[in-house]
Amino acid sequence: MQRTNRLFEIIQILRGETRPMTAAALALRLEVSARTIYRDIAALQAMRTPIEGEAGLGYILRRSYDLPPLNFDPEEIVALRVGLSMLARTGDGALQAAATRICTKVDALRDGADWLDVAPWGAPLDDPAKGCVSKAALRQAISDCRKLRLVYRDETGAETRRIVRPLAMIYHLDCVMLAAWCELRGALRHFRTDRMWEAEPLDARFPEQAETLRALWREAEAGAPAPESPRS
Repeated sequence: MQRTNRLFEIIQILRGETRPMTAAALALRLEVSARTIYRDIAALQAMRTPIEGEAGLGYILRRSYDLPPLNFDPEEIVALRVGLSMLARTGDGALQAAATRICTKVDALRDGADWLDVAPWGAPLDDPAKGCVSKAALRQAISDCRKLRLVYRDETGAETRRIVRPLAMIYHLDCVMLAAWCELRGALRHFRTDRMWEAEPLDARFPEQAETLRALWREAEAGAPAPESPRS
């Protein structure tokens, strides 16, 4: 998590607490060290954010402080909740966690739409402990323009090893796909994440070619007929 986002999350966490929260508790929530939290609190206080407290006792945000409100009409609330709930069907654990945080904030603004329910069945949850490739790691490789070494098995079980330049993630209801330039084939390809056995980020990067390749991919997608089912 980037520091700017972490500072914002600290404010959001403290906004929802009625009792002082220790640096250790904040560190656990944000998956950083307590020392990092102490530095972040000091930075927020230097920016005149009214956080009160001290090390060992905990911190609390003065009730008078708030961020500019977000205003949504009832139909917008429903759209947000349905859209965020649909993330449960992508199998992307990091996006699911982010959606949960957003839903908490939306519920704090207005009555939660607790009558809504979205079926959770869809793409399998990424679980690196079970050997599954992390979708968050794939998204990071796209953001970093970093090549990946894939071990991939197609629908017949045939295994290939290839270097790819990741360009985009495509979220279908029953699977997630990585669009990439495949150096083995010398062409654009789509790879189902549930058929990836390994996806190792490499030191090699391709920032100069990323936009050109992504434009080629968008052009190819725009000209391609809509498939009846996700490509393998």
